[in-house]
Amino acid sequence: MDTTIAVPRLELLQVADAVAREKGIERDEVLEAMEQAIQKAGRSKYGHEHDIRAWIDRKSGEIRLMRYREVADPVENEFTQISPVDARVRKPDVAVGEFLVDDLPPIDFGRIAAQTAKQVIVQKVREAERKRQYDEYKDRKNEIVNGLVKRVEFGNVTVDLGRAEGMLRRDELLPRENFRNGDRVRALIYDVREEARGPQIFLSRSHPQFMAKLFAQEVPEIYDGIIEIKSVARDPGSRAKIAVLSNDSSIDPVGACVGMRGSRVQAVVGELQGEKIDIIPWSPDPATFVVNALAPAEVSKVVLDEDAGRIEVVVPDDQLSLAIGRRGQNVRLASMLTGWDIDILTEAEESERRSEEFRTRSKMFIDALDIDDVIAHLLVTEGFTEVEEVAFVPTEDLSGIEGFDEDVAQELRERARVYLQQRDERLTERRRELGVAEELSAIEGLTAAMLVTLGENGVKTLDDLADLSSAELVDSGDGILRSYGMSEADANAVIMAARAHWFEGDESAPDASKPSGDTPSGDTSQTAGA
Repeated sequence: MDTTIAVPRLELLQVADAVAREKGIERDEVLEAMEQAIQKAGRSKYGHEHDIRAWIDRKSGEIRLMRYREVADPVENEFTQISPVDARVRKPDVAVGEFLVDDLPPIDFGRIAAQTAKQVIVQKVREAERKRQYDEYKDRKNEIVNGLVKRVEFGNVTVDLGRAEGMLRRDELLPRENFRNGDRVRALIYDVREEARGPQIFLSRSHPQFMAKLFAQEVPEIYDGIIEIKSVARDPGSRAKIAVLSNDSSIDPVGACVGMRGSRVQAVVGELQGEKIDIIPWSPDPATFVVNALAPAEVSKVVLDEDAGRIEVVVPDDQLSLAIGRRGQNVRLASMLTGWDIDILTEAEESERRSEEFRTRSKMFIDALDIDDVIAHLLVTEGFTEVEEVAFVPTEDLSGIEGFDEDVAQELRERARVYLQQRDERLTERRRELGVAEELSAIEGLTAAMLVTLGENGVKTLDDLADLSSAELVDSGDGILRSYGMSEADANAVIMAARAHWFEGDESAPDASKPSGDTPSGDTSQTAGA
């Protein structure tokens, strides 16, 4: 019996070869798709309940259609299984678990069957093509590719990359940038995703790494690793800053990136539609790096607050507008480049603020310690900011101030301690008036002033405090204790200590009565109730 399907054998293999070449996939994947199509047509003719399989000879192109039945005891499905007794009639040595294979006569592809087979082949080939595209591009993120504009829809550009298509969305283009069909475009692959509709290759011309990769193409020293691009900040189409570092002391990183008569940087500027680029020397010292990043503005002084990640920059009065830039562009890019929040003050503003701080602190010492303004000014000049510092600093540190002796130092310490004791007594009395429970005063990390503030905000019991989140305590906007300088870690420790009574008797519960972190800054003389 001739069991081959009436299709020219060699022609079938030629078609498979042609499709494989055109789609850039393996020949076997195309033949497997054809086998599944023939198999589906066979099941449509003989019944979907049968285990019908197709096989194409890879050398001759011969097609076989077969029915598989498993030898099973007992038989649960008579269409796909056969008993050992019946099976041994045809094959005496067959064992349970083996398959009996029956060749089926050739099928004549009707119009519907042929259409179904075509759909299956097209679908399987498309899936194989998508898998090939994803495998090819998944490891090419942050790589620049060239392509031709295939179509533009609602500002989104579809780019033909040769063996795949990329999507250049409108928000990833430079401002006022327009493309037409057939235009050549260069962009960065910033993401590749495998989605239901196939692999999606997302391109960008506004991504910071696009500019970094353009420099790597134009500057051989970057490609060779002699010069590193440490960070990039862009306002796409308008202005950008790039920080560079040279691993060879004999090579100037800025000069290498600029090139002879600006040839290298101009090549990048041309690709980015005239975007102005500031090339900044990178420095491991944050203050130096921030000063460099604010170029071309001159900086007089910087003050770092590492805990808050902020840096205060003082500039001459005539440099303020240059440091800030048009619509804050210069300082915004400098902040993005360095990773620091930057506050800019003029020398006049900084002088006025320092004078105000000096007057405020001096008055605080005068009122708290009952001293004259000369002694108060000396304390502030030496860096004292709180009464607690005077109360608990070693006597020799106070007596070492010019104009002070040991007797003056001892007297100042005594007055500071008396003031703190009287203040805490007043705060404790106020806390009791507000009805704040005594249990709260036993929580480590809460000062008498904090307890009064909690009471004024309706937090009076352990459960009241335990129900709060750290944000409700220390959020910079409306946190109850935001003015005391308490960190989020300390706030969490205080809340867990307040929740400790919930876990009493539960040995598996964590020891919530021991908060982590340091005592918060601010009123730290002694804990409430002391």
